Amino acid sequence: MLRIGERLLLFAVVSESILGSLGNGFIGIVYCIDCVKKKKFSMIGFILTGLAISRFFLIWLIITDGFMKIFSSDLYILSHLIYYVSYLWIVTNQLSIWFATSLSVFYLLKIAHFSHHIFLWLKKRINRVLLLLMGFLLISWMLIFPNVVRIINKRTENKSTVSYIHNSNTEFFIHQILFNLGAIVLFALTLMNCVFLIVSLWRHHKQMQANFTGSKDPSTRAHMKAMKIVLSFIILFVLYFIGIVIEIICSTMPENQLLFMFGMTTAVLYPCGHSFILILGNNQLKKASESVLQQFKCLRRNLTECHGQV
Repeated sequence: MLRIGERLLLFAVVSESILGSLGNGFIGIVYCIDCVKKKKFSMIGFILTGLAISRFFLIWLIITDGFMKIFSSDLYILSHLIYYVSYLWIVTNQLSIWFATSLSVFYLLKIAHFSHHIFLWLKKRINRVLLLLMGFLLISWMLIFPNVVRIINKRTENKSTVSYIHNSNTEFFIHQILFNLGAIVLFALTLMNCVFLIVSLWRHHKQMQANFTGSKDPSTRAHMKAMKIVLSFIILFVLYFIGIVIEIICSTMPENQLLFMFGMTTAVLYPCGHSFILILGNNQLKKASESVLQQFKCLRRNLTECHGQV
């Protein structure tokens, strides 16, 4: 029987999951419709659509993993399903971070102003930069998959003794850290991009002051919008990482179910919350959301009028 605190957290995580699914689904639908109309995918459309799809699956992997650990933990561990779900999460998680990193690279190369020849060379070859990042992601997966197969086979061959489960939990925690080194590198690259955006904004602001020009020019607004999106990703991802660490630690201590559910609620906040920040920070998505809300208001007004006539 769940306690009051656990019920509240369960309600919160389900609400986050539904909202996150709607937000990410909305982003994917808007850009897919745009792709059909224009008969081609823009770079930003490809990145945001991929980010939305990967985060949609990430949300439900976290929820599936969490609910199975809460309501059928013994069956989940002894059937070894935990390992399949966990490594599927690793792949989806890294793909989500790759798209987020690609978005920060896109903003940096499109918005920032640097005169260095390397930056100018990269600015003209943004597609190649993203392909290079994709190559890094594929190499990371190639290093992970052989170990995943080896570990799953090892789990299948062993018997589920108490000592085995204890040892596997310790080994599982170590593998989680090693397997996410690729994600850590991508996150570090996002941090670096954010620093470059701040430096670019600071230099641009000084130039505007020297020329006695207002600070609210289009370039400044673009810098600020990009920084809000990247900084919000960094903050939410740190919370997400903390939530995942809490979940991994609590998976070896079943008595801390309340803390485990808190970790799950914190983890889901990242793929859910950042989707709405993207919608508010993107003109196309913002206009589309306003149009949808307007249609809902009209529909509600018509239904109210029909009900009044009846």
